[in-house]
Amino acid sequence: MTITRRDFLSASAALALTPLLGARAWGASLPREADIVVIGAGAAGIAAARRIQAANRKVIVVEASAQIGGRCLTDTTTFEVPFDRGARWLHNPDTNPMVKLARAAGLEISTAPPGQKIRIGRRYARPGETEEFLAALVRTNRAFDEASRKGDVSCASVLPKELGDWTATADFVLGANATGKDLKDISVVDKTRAQDRNATLACRQGLGTLIARLGEQVPLALSTPANQVSWSNRDVTVETPAGKINARAAIITVSSNVLAAGNIKFTPDIPKRQLDAASKLNLGSYDHIALQMPGNPLGLGRDELIMEQSNSTRTALLFANMGSSSLCSIDVAGSFGRDLSAQGEAAMVAFAVEWLSKLFGSDVAAAVKKSSATRWNAAPYAQGAMSVAGPGNQPSRKVLAEPIGCMFLAGEATHETMWGTVDGAWESGERAADAALRKIGALRDEPEPAPARTTKRRAAPVRSAIPSSPIN
Repeated sequence: MTITRRDFLSASAALALTPLLGARAWGASLPREADIVVIGAGAAGIAAARRIQAANRKVIVVEASAQIGGRCLTDTTTFEVPFDRGARWLHNPDTNPMVKLARAAGLEISTAPPGQKIRIGRRYARPGETEEFLAALVRTNRAFDEASRKGDVSCASVLPKELGDWTATADFVLGANATGKDLKDISVVDKTRAQDRNATLACRQGLGTLIARLGEQVPLALSTPANQVSWSNRDVTVETPAGKINARAAIITVSSNVLAAGNIKFTPDIPKRQLDAASKLNLGSYDHIALQMPGNPLGLGRDELIMEQSNSTRTALLFANMGSSSLCSIDVAGSFGRDLSAQGEAAMVAFAVEWLSKLFGSDVAAAVKKSSATRWNAAPYAQGAMSVAGPGNQPSRKVLAEPIGCMFLAGEATHETMWGTVDGAWESGERAADAALRKIGALRDEPEPAPARTTKRRAAPVRSAIPSSPIN
């Protein structure tokens, strides 16, 4: 039976509200056939699988790691409170379907902190200094917008010269802290095309918990890497340690770094066009250094965000007393964060204590009772944090999303405006599922009604110049 998109979306909505009954782990009984096989159980893979299920087609998800979530990973054991080791924010609450799905699944969604405080040495910035900083961000974003209309250069090359003492801080806030890369490594077109992400939400139980909950009804094989994919324009075979799966189409949701590294062998090879696009969308570096500090020795409120006026890239962002707990996260990113992560967890924790001591006093070290640090660059099934296009490489996102025979690529790197976000990954998975269903004849679009004629001009999109989200 071929269903229309209207039927399909109705079924998808019904699935979204179905009680979650528990994941199906296949193990040795991995099915040998499916309509569509999905590689990767992150946000994009789970979104794609749910979409295929809503169309009443047989799907199987194979995941190399031992858990659902991909770069959404919630740790509930180290500190006995939810700690998002990867992504921690959702965006666009009015249009993001994940918000409704989370609430239907019984999870608590709340508004994220509205802004950051700035430390200048051992004191907070005065109102006039804060205004100077905000004005610097406005000037910088305007410079990005103007430059993007003329060509695709690095963001750093058009950084205003008059930012003064706020230059390095603006570089950190708009570069490493927002994308995982320094401004010199970011395409100004990619930066300006990114959808506004100021309206941010958090899941109290963690984003990793959310993705795992949404994947509970999905047929799923964990610890089952896809070693080889043989494909044509008609069908695909995915080889795993648990056996082969023959399908009519496949959705590939691995990160751009994993794809470019050749961790999965494709026969025939993926076209060089797509491999080059993946390499041009390599992942930035973003890590959390978590410190458990009972008694609130820093004297900060719940979910307070603190940054410093810095004179170099050797800086961080503090997310204090997360969820009213005693857990603080010191986030490091960009080239400095990458170098620090390469030195290992002990060096990362030492930096976090040193950095906090510089801002709040020397008693910090004695207040730390437990610590843990993420190292996403070393994670074999991620190899980084979020995709970022280098100067001149923004068109690679559209290229990466192009179909390859009966294979469809998904993930945040394929989204032109919501790249680097869980929202973008989820939407890309749904789009890839629609394309795969069309490929196998399971979905057809109804003709769109003709739009009403109007003489009113459409307003240009408005982009906020001031960021309030510390990580995508």
